[in-house]
Amino acid sequence: MSQASPRGTYLVIAEALRAEIQEGEGTGTLPSEADMMRSHGVGRNTVRRALKVLEADGIVESVPGIGWRPARGGDRRSLAERMTDVIAEDSLSVGDAYPSEAKLCERFGASRTAVRRVLAQMEGNGLLTTVHGKGRTVRALPTPTTRP
Repeated sequence: MSQASPRGTYLVIAEALRAEIQEGEGTGTLPSEADMMRSHGVGRNTVRRALKVLEADGIVESVPGIGWRPARGGDRRSLAERMTDVIAEDSLSVGDAYPSEAKLCERFGASRTAVRRVLAQMEGNGLLTTVHGKGRTVRALPTPTTRP
């Protein structure tokens, strides 16, 4: 990258990787972090941050000993969409208990950090509320959205 991006360099890299994967160029494993650092002219933390964004969206997955690869089959919705849809899928009403972080990690195969980030977003959007010692409950039902 020759110039700093006002949007966040890691987001620019994430979008470039997302486009490569969607075009079918990233069918095996992704380039190594070192290769991505060289090709984008950024540091390791920037590359890792971009990969974490794609991991949270269910686009890539980390495979120990191999590196990063496009996520295999399954659901292509973002983790935020899938976690919001839990309310409808589990027929939850306002005031009902929302699943725990551990159950969400297991259900979606996501890291606790990614799950916590989405939970904070859902709380910020007014969908969930936290009662310390009791867990999270549904505060409001999501509005229906049209999907492309």
